[in-house]
Amino acid sequence: MALSEDLDQIEKAIKQLQIEWEKFFGGVERKPPNDLKAKVEALIRRHINAEIRNNTERFRYQNITARYNTFNEMWGKRLRALEEGRVMGVHGTHAKTPPPGPLRPERPAARPAGSGEVRIQDPERDSEAVRSLFDRFLEERQKTGESGAVKFEGFRKLIAQQASRILNEKGGQAVSFRLETKDGKVSLKAKALK
Repeated sequence: MALSEDLDQIEKAIKQLQIEWEKFFGGVERKPPNDLKAKVEALIRRHINAEIRNNTERFRYQNITARYNTFNEMWGKRLRALEEGRVMGVHGTHAKTPPPGPLRPERPAARPAGSGEVRIQDPERDSEAVRSLFDRFLEERQKTGESGAVKFEGFRKLIAQQASRILNEKGGQAVSFRLETKDGKVSLKAKALK
């Protein structure tokens, strides 16, 4: 395939990728468009080490790859912000959380709340959030040099017990868990979210 045809195909795929990412960030799609992203990157890599003699095509290729890299960096930042529970505007500024609409699921997926907190409504259904909290818990324990093995199943049961107790005693929609390190020990702090 000629380079100019590949460049046309890459530009078309990048436009489609932009649409797919916006669908994902808008709540229309549940999964990020990783398959299409991999295809675009494969097309770009096809010519990365090729000697492009035509100045126009070389300039166009460099422009397209620079634009893709800029978009890719922005999508990565927005994805990280989403995973951390922060909502980012298109240009990186903080935006208000949009109200639930017809395209948003009735019960939002559990995700870390602000400042490193993890929101858990039901430990059974919010297993990804519990796993994320567990991984961060192990990471913090490693940093402080705490010893002793912690198994995920025991951790999950502890979270389930605390969430159940707090929701029964204080009420609320969910429980927010955060890690706190004091005197070289990592502990969990929990509070009810109204």
